[in-house]
Amino acid sequence: MCGIVGVIDLKQRGRIEQPTLERMRDTMTHRGPDGAGVWVRGDRNLGLGHRRLAIIDPDPAANQPMLSADGRTALVFNGEIYNHAELRHELELAGVGPWRTDHSDTEVLLHGYRYWGLDLLDKLVGMFAFAVWDAGKRELLLVRDRIGIKPLYFAQHDGNLAFASEIKALLADPDQPRKINEQALYHYLSFLVPPAPDTLFDGIAKLPGGCLLRISAEGGVRQERWYDVWDHVDALHGIGEAEAAERVLASLKTSVAARKVSDVPVGVFLSGGVDSSTNAALFSAGERSPVKTFSIGYDDEYGTYKSELHHARRMADRLGAEHHELRLSVDDLLGFVERMVWLQDEPIADPVCVPVHFVSKLAREHGMIVAQVGEGADELFCGYPYWQRMLKLQAMSDRWYAGPLKRVGLAGLRAAGRGDKHYTEWLRRGAAGEPVFWSGAECFTESAKRRLLSPAMRERFAGVSSWDALRPMHEHFLAKAWEPSALHWMTHSDLHLRLPELLLMRVDKMAMGVSLEGRVPFLDHRFVELALSLPTAVKLGDGGTSKRVLKRAVRGVIPDDLIDRPKQGFGVPVYEWCFDRLGDRVRETVGGFVAETGLFDPAEVDALLRRGAGQPAWTLYNLALWWRTFVA
Repeated sequence: MCGIVGVIDLKQRGRIEQPTLERMRDTMTHRGPDGAGVWVRGDRNLGLGHRRLAIIDPDPAANQPMLSADGRTALVFNGEIYNHAELRHELELAGVGPWRTDHSDTEVLLHGYRYWGLDLLDKLVGMFAFAVWDAGKRELLLVRDRIGIKPLYFAQHDGNLAFASEIKALLADPDQPRKINEQALYHYLSFLVPPAPDTLFDGIAKLPGGCLLRISAEGGVRQERWYDVWDHVDALHGIGEAEAAERVLASLKTSVAARKVSDVPVGVFLSGGVDSSTNAALFSAGERSPVKTFSIGYDDEYGTYKSELHHARRMADRLGAEHHELRLSVDDLLGFVERMVWLQDEPIADPVCVPVHFVSKLAREHGMIVAQVGEGADELFCGYPYWQRMLKLQAMSDRWYAGPLKRVGLAGLRAAGRGDKHYTEWLRRGAAGEPVFWSGAECFTESAKRRLLSPAMRERFAGVSSWDALRPMHEHFLAKAWEPSALHWMTHSDLHLRLPELLLMRVDKMAMGVSLEGRVPFLDHRFVELALSLPTAVKLGDGGTSKRVLKRAVRGVIPDDLIDRPKQGFGVPVYEWCFDRLGDRVRETVGGFVAETGLFDPAEVDALLRRGAGQPAWTLYNLALWWRTFVA
């Protein structure tokens, strides 16, 4: 796990400077405290930089940038290749070499690309973002892993194209403009994060998961999709629930075992829910020493979030784990929030960033360099109560007689002054022929956004909807999915938006902020493909039980009462905290942002904050802090 950076001069003027690369690289020291490297090509038209967190083969011979023996291929890489040993064996049998390291996954990437070319990508099991310079093709390739677990950003200006693991590295170039991307802002208010390829910085893009960018030395830039999950799904027509559960458990065991690969200590985040408990149980199987588990709770019992520490503690006791926990207060939030925004790069308006940081810090303080996390299971197996509601609403919306009722109901709700409510927005979507479900994370409705924006911004976005950002994704889903059900659409949507750009980025940015690598067993691409091969009827069963197949798969692995207890997400009592001392900070910070930017209606924002709305207030606060940190 590392931080990568690079610059290519698209006009071949020979102007790449090593000090500039080093300055960009060292904004990410937290991503790689164990070493740093830089390489500038002789003609000074290309430079690569790297910060290293040594996890696989910590020997200095595995440092980066890594060049081939003939100097014609250069690589910088962030991530882990879990099947590197198998790939190295295959390459050695083919006579590929010489090898300078004992077991570096970076060197496997380098030799693998030289031998297989881009066919290498289909062989990789892991999470990765890497750049490889191919002198023979005079081409720089940027590649992001299938699911988008690792970030990769890029920007073009003044004849250069720069890329990095974090936006702040790009901003270390004094010529990089700092300006708000207003279209991304509009969608951020809906989804808590801008959908790829946009970022909240005008002129800075993020490479979507499963995509690559080809950059020729002559200045051509072309994005391609190298992985589409639907091309790798074998529909399991007629499979029974028992067989489905057996396959799920077998695949999950393989995934967890692969993510044990490390030359440094590995722990497990344990919330006490099904996903993290399963991770911990499967990880501990066959281990000679106790698994190390880490949990976060709060200093009080809050109405919006009930502590799960006792569930986590009970699971840890069952496993004989070495368990560590920490309780947070509003003071912890107040002391961290400024650094949180700096680590985020662009707003990730999910307050769970706070506990993710502190549980990562807890693990790092107890010697961990790597931790397994539970993201992905809910999106693959319908684990959220919200999803259950959306499925019922979509079924109602699909009924043939619902059309006239939708229009009448919509008019009535608007006339009653309820046009901003989420249930009105869901009705509007149904009346417009759009899916009721857009994303697993939504904040402001279309109507509420328009009320919130300034008159100039309302005019700017007249006739625009955040459905515009999702429409191509939905069209792709309808064209490719073997079973275009409402449930599969929900999974597809979150695999392309909420997971890679919000949930996985909160793990990456917060964990790497304390030099800890997060690994996600539920998002092994083979496990994802298996989940999408299961029919909706098998996943939901007759009663529509949340995570039905997964729960059946792990009975006997974790306690039944833990499996059967009501779902509780990994949350934050942000509603209560917004009425505490945080509330004054929010009003002051957001008020200053609104006054200086002219993007929002001051009266509407003030009314929203006075209502003490938790998530909407946090969304605006995160935005205002980002603007003050990076733009103002």
